Amino acid sequence: MFEFGRDLRKLFDKARESEDLGWIELIGADLVEAEARREAVDAGRVSCARPFDSWLRASGLWREHARRTGRRESLDRAAKCASDAARHTTAPDETAAAAIESGEIHLLRFDLFGGPAALNAALADAQSLTAERPATRAAAAALHARLCARRARLSGSPAALLDAAALLDAALHGARALPATAGDDLRMDRAALALEAGVARRDGRLLDQAGRDLRALVETASPDYRPLTRARALALAGSGLMALAELADNAAARAQGRELFDAAADQFTPDHSPLDWVAVRLAAAGGDTPLLILAEAEALSREPGLILGALARERRLGAEAALAEAMGDVEALTTLEAIIRRRLADAVRVEPLDWAADQIGMAHLGLARGRLTGLPPHAVGMMLAEAAETAREWGAPSLMQRAVLATPLNEGLGMSDQG
Repeated sequence: MFEFGRDLRKLFDKARESEDLGWIELIGADLVEAEARREAVDAGRVSCARPFDSWLRASGLWREHARRTGRRESLDRAAKCASDAARHTTAPDETAAAAIESGEIHLLRFDLFGGPAALNAALADAQSLTAERPATRAAAAALHARLCARRARLSGSPAALLDAAALLDAALHGARALPATAGDDLRMDRAALALEAGVARRDGRLLDQAGRDLRALVETASPDYRPLTRARALALAGSGLMALAELADNAAARAQGRELFDAAADQFTPDHSPLDWVAVRLAAAGGDTPLLILAEAEALSREPGLILGALARERRLGAEAALAEAMGDVEALTTLEAIIRRRLADAVRVEPLDWAADQIGMAHLGLARGRLTGLPPHAVGMMLAEAAETAREWGAPSLMQRAVLATPLNEGLGMSDQG
C-alpha cells in the first residue's frame, strides 16, 4: 500500500511538469484545490525559476476547480493568477498565452453564470491576440471558435451556427499542436452545436456528425484516465437521444438515453466533480426523479447565480409542488410559497437567474394550488414571462425553456394577466 502511495505521488510529480492538465481528471475536486493552492504559493516565491509558467498552471488549476464546483471564488483566483502570469511575460507568445487563459476564464464564467458581458470580454481577449508559435496560434483559434459557438447558440441564427461550425472545424484541424484536453473541448463543443442544430432542423447530416464526435470522445477517453471527459460525452449523447426520442415519441430511444445517463453517472462520484454530477442528474431528470436526488443536486450547486443551481432549485420546487398536489396538501403549498418570499425579501442581493428560478417555482406552486382549490392563481403568466425573459437575457436557454414549459397554455389558469 505504501509503495502504491509513493508511486502515485511520483506519477503526479511527473504529470505536473506537463502542459496537458488531463491528469487532474484522476483526482477529486478537493485535491484539485490543494494543487492549485500549492502551485500558486510556488509561483509567488522569490526563488521560483519560471514564475510565468507557474502562475499560468495555477490559473488552469483554479479554473478546473471552478468548473467542477461552480465556486465563484475559484474563478476569481484563476483570474488573479492569469493577471500575475501576464506581469511576468518575457516574449510576445507568453503575452498571448496569458490573454488566452484570461479568455478561457471568461468563457467558463459565462458557462457557469451566464451574462453576455463575459462572452464579450472573452471575445475581446481572443480578437486582440498576436501569436508566433503554432501552438499559441492554435490555442487562440480554439478559444475564438468556442466563443463564437456559444454566441451562435444564443442567437439561434442558422447563418451564425454554420459560421461557428466552420470555425470549430478549422480549429480542430489545427488542434494537433494542442494538449489532448483542448482538442476534446473543441470536439465536445462541435458535437453540442451539431446536435442542437440537427435536432432543431431535423438535419440527419448534423446528427451524424455529432454522433461521430461523441463516439470518438467516448472511445478515446478511458474511464481509468479521463473519466470526466467520458462522462460528459456520454451525458451529451444521452441528451441528444432523449431529444430525438421526444420528437419521434420512441420509447426504445428514451430507454437508451437513460442508459447513457446511467453510464455517465457511473464514471465518477459526486465529490469528485459536484457540478458534473448535478449536470448529469438534471439532464436525465424526468417527472419521476426522486425528490432526494433533486435536493442533493441543489445542495451541491448553491453558489449564487449559478445556472445549474437555478435549474436544480426550480426542479426541486416543481417536484415538491407535484408531491403536495398529489397529497391534496394546500397548506404545504402555502408554506413553500412563504419560504420563497421570505428568501427573496431577506437576501441582500438576489442574482437574476436565482430570481428567475424562484419565479418559476412560485408558478408551480400557484398552479398546483389552483388545481386543488379551483381558484385561479395570481399573476402566474406574468411570473413565467418575466422569468423566461430574464433567463434569455442572461444566456440560460435551459432555464428559459423551463419557464416556457411551465406556462399553462391548455389549462386556462393564470393566463388572463398576460395581456
